[in-house]
Amino acid sequence: MTTPDHADSENLKAAIEAILPALEDFNRFGGKDASSRERDWKSELEERLPEKGVGLEGVLGVLANTVIPNGLRTGMPGFSGWVTTPSTSSATAAALAGLVAGSQRWWLQSFNTLELVALEWLKELLGFPMEWQGTFNSGGSVANLIGIAAGRQYAFERIGIDPAQDGLPPDTRWRVYASEEIHHVVHRSAAILGLGRSSLAHIPVDDEFRIDLRALESTLKADMEAGVLPIAIVATAGTVNTGAIDPLDAIADLADEYNTWFHVDGAYGGFGLLDERVASLFKGIERADSVAVDPHKWMAIPIGCGSTFVRDPELMGRAFNLGEAEYLEGAAVEGEAHSTFDNFGELFHHFNLEQSSPSRGARVWAVLKEIGKEGMRARVVRHNSFARSLAELVKADDHLELLSEPVLSICCFRYHASGMKDEELNDLNTAIAARLRAEGQYVPSTTILNEQLAIRPCYINPRTTQAEVAGLAQRVREIGDEMTGEG
Repeated sequence: MTTPDHADSENLKAAIEAILPALEDFNRFGGKDASSRERDWKSELEERLPEKGVGLEGVLGVLANTVIPNGLRTGMPGFSGWVTTPSTSSATAAALAGLVAGSQRWWLQSFNTLELVALEWLKELLGFPMEWQGTFNSGGSVANLIGIAAGRQYAFERIGIDPAQDGLPPDTRWRVYASEEIHHVVHRSAAILGLGRSSLAHIPVDDEFRIDLRALESTLKADMEAGVLPIAIVATAGTVNTGAIDPLDAIADLADEYNTWFHVDGAYGGFGLLDERVASLFKGIERADSVAVDPHKWMAIPIGCGSTFVRDPELMGRAFNLGEAEYLEGAAVEGEAHSTFDNFGELFHHFNLEQSSPSRGARVWAVLKEIGKEGMRARVVRHNSFARSLAELVKADDHLELLSEPVLSICCFRYHASGMKDEELNDLNTAIAARLRAEGQYVPSTTILNEQLAIRPCYINPRTTQAEVAGLAQRVREIGDEMTGEG
């Protein structure tokens, strides 16, 4: 087969084989991270648009020799920063398969079927009601936006308005309720949906960084008396700062009492319910009206795979209905299909922002097919245990201080030197974290808790072992001693 196009479409096997050694070498994470030395590689990439291309071989050479070796090393065992990790082998293979053989999630084809299968498996894995409508999307930002948009539809339909069709009424006041620890994607969702960032009621948290129920109820009551329309209560099942889990069952009671949509952001922590030690903290998530969960976090699926589950499929459809088009619905054949293209298969664009979409379900299916419930449960338990183990190491060290007791797989701590005030300790721990990043062996992130800067590892990396957990504690102590003259 030959084509008139300048781009190669016939040598996929050779192209993959050409870069596989570089990918395998990268995955060993040997030596120091060289990507920060931009001057060594950036100039080769920041060239002018070529008039004449270099061909497939030229592209593969740059990929193998420059791009891949200077990529993002979030997969190295000592990386525990933020809430991100690269994918494991089966998910990577499924993503590649989807790029080649399932370029759209539509039509009567295997990748379309796996969209539905994977969503059903996720509901079963997490104990969500099987009648909930699920949809894959690009991640926590969109996953939460979809849930809150469904809440907006519900709230305004209660007062006789269809916001998806007619927009928001100018003479109505509304609020969205969430704790001070809520992820900022919720603020952006309010902005995009026309509710406004200022519509968020920031409810204070308790000593364990969970939403204060009394403050929430007081705010709801005052707003109801003032004629404010409640849009949604947004709870978090695993905050990104500390892993705190809001009291979901009690919030569900308040949502029922005030006839308010109950959305749970479980993008990071939703899979934590697989750990029996903390499963009781998730009681009430099954009462939610919508839940966001990100497979590309704890499941180690390739980045760009979030999911939203909504209790009421019909309401969700009213909020996101794409409308009919002759080239879509009109192109479908009634009755038995004789071609892949006679029917669009399982449709999700009435429950999502996307029309065209990659086949994300195959990636989720591949991981769960490979490791099953047992393997996913074991990963979550292991990572939660890492955070607890680190906390014990911190407590046993006179120069380390625990700033929050681990709930899930996050442990917040700092180096503590006698006689130093919090502002000085913040500067010191900022410098320690920078030193860790520069060394590259252990890479946590940082956050602020009660105006105290915390070194904050989050364990979701499948490659991490107990050796990296203990090594981080030891290296923080060593760097802190060196910088302060303590020890």
